[in-house]
Amino acid sequence: MAELPALTTDTIWAILQDTLDDDIANRLVWHGLGYRYSDADKIWNTTAVAAEWRDEYPEPPNFIDSRPATVKLTRSIPKADKQLLKEELGFGGYTVSELVPRKTRRATIANWLLSYLKQHNQ
Repeated sequence: MAELPALTTDTIWAILQDTLDDDIANRLVWHGLGYRYSDADKIWNTTAVAAEWRDEYPEPPNFIDSRPATVKLTRSIPKADKQLLKEELGFGGYTVSELVPRKTRRATIANWLLSYLKQHNQ
């Protein structure tokens, strides 16, 4: 798999602004959750994945396409971090015409990644 971009606020903005490829956005979350792909074996190593994710998703889910996976991702964001996009980035949300599942799921990914950054002091 190709190298991931650094997890920075610029990367998170690129997710929100839909300028970062869906696959890369997904892969950033997968990495944060502990999923590691073995090119040699052509399988996902889930040793570092929490049981609540590994049991339900032995292979990482596509958060852009899967509402249940995105709901689970939303619920995994600590309550204190639910407003980080607004508080840390000043993100005001999307306009009504932009409120489509794909964009709202990208916002969930961005919020989860921002929370991950905060929790891991990156």
